[in-house]
Amino acid sequence: MVIQLQLLSVPSQFHHSKISITPKKAQNFLSFTPSLKLCPALPTFRARIPTFSGSLRAERQGKTMKKLGEIETEAEEGQLENEEGQGFSNDRENEDGGEDDGAVDEEFSHASAYRAKRDEKDYDRDPELADILGSCFDDPKKAQAKVEDRIRRKRNKILHTKTGSPTPMKVIFKKFDFSNSYIWFEFYNTPLPQEVTLLCDTIRAWYIIGRLGGCNSMNMQLSQSTMDSKRPRYDAVMGANVTPTTFYNIGDLELQDNLARIWVDIGTDEPLLLDVLVNALSCISSDYVGIKEVVFGGSEFQNWKENLGSEYAGCSTHKI
Repeated sequence: MVIQLQLLSVPSQFHHSKISITPKKAQNFLSFTPSLKLCPALPTFRARIPTFSGSLRAERQGKTMKKLGEIETEAEEGQLENEEGQGFSNDRENEDGGEDDGAVDEEFSHASAYRAKRDEKDYDRDPELADILGSCFDDPKKAQAKVEDRIRRKRNKILHTKTGSPTPMKVIFKKFDFSNSYIWFEFYNTPLPQEVTLLCDTIRAWYIIGRLGGCNSMNMQLSQSTMDSKRPRYDAVMGANVTPTTFYNIGDLELQDNLARIWVDIGTDEPLLLDVLVNALSCISSDYVGIKEVVFGGSEFQNWKENLGSEYAGCSTHKI
């Protein structure tokens, strides 16, 4: 214990002077005070000895031990976090150079908290999925069984039924001219926007294949071969010397309620192009949107009205 003594009633050069000595020396010093001749007036010494009660000392010791325990706990948690995020911390140190370790740990903890919160939100939407993911590491076979059971129970939502028509699509030709004709479509119901998009994408793909000469019945070496061998032969010279075919031009898809049409200029008389389109439309009709009939050629079709723009109800034009 160190006792601080403060000199009182002394000259100005001794004001606020403090002397730190032990209690034993302080007692001897106080007993020796009358013989001191520091100044004409005899100085007075006042000893200030801090006193601590037993309860206060115990309380302070308890707080100190509690604080030490918290520091040790934080150190252990920090060590675990550092081991888990060692790769992340190393990358951050390489990028930022001398960045403070505390700042890196703080940022990493914030990122982990955000990911955990986001995952909990997703799990709240589907607790069953959370249970499957939680058991996939501990017991993979059990997780697989849960997934199979989930698929069996939700089969109707996973495997969608066909929305098209079971009735085969009719195909009719009316004086079709390869260089200048309309192709007409009649649907069972007015097609929805997503169904119109599907039809436009199909016709656009058909046009691109034809434009690149992909539908050329004069060069069908593979389809006309027996294909008994897994390594059929292809004559490149013959394929390069056939007469090329190309799709010259195509118009926009026009819709009026459950009717639609599109103008085409195929150019060369290539029936293979028509077969490709009919096959694709047949699949669309059976699986997605029911098509009652497709008519190739003709200038009129049912109650189709000319010069009706998008401002009229049920009428629209879509770019191919």
